[in-house]
Amino acid sequence: QVQLVESGGGLVQAGGPLRLSCAASGRTFTSYAMGWFRQARGKERELVAAISRSGVNTYVTDPVKGRFTISRDNAKNTVYLQLNSLKPEDTAVYYCATDTRPRFSVVVTMDKYDYWGQGTEVTVSS
Repeated sequence: QVQLVESGGGLVQAGGPLRLSCAASGRTFTSYAMGWFRQARGKERELVAAISRSGVNTYVTDPVKGRFTISRDNAKNTVYLQLNSLKPEDTAVYYCATDTRPRFSVVVTMDKYDYWGQGTEVTVSS
């Protein structure tokens, strides 16, 4: 059974950093692209960043470009999201997810992710 467990969320002041981690098990981690999503209260879940299975190719959305970085350590079955220069509008629950099937590319559409973690909450105070 595939399990994704996020950690690293918390309360941080605007401008500060956080590092989120997502530990995966139950699947050959190196075969699947991964993504980080977030959902703010009252809003739809949205993609934040994605990474190919090798880690060579990454994608970040415009609202976080230049501030967030996605990476992965395939030896540790873990994907990371480094959040820098945080803003109050980054406040949300952050989820990691894994692709539905093995592929080489980055995956940027939500319907291509099948397993999700429980989420980790990030709160940015002004």
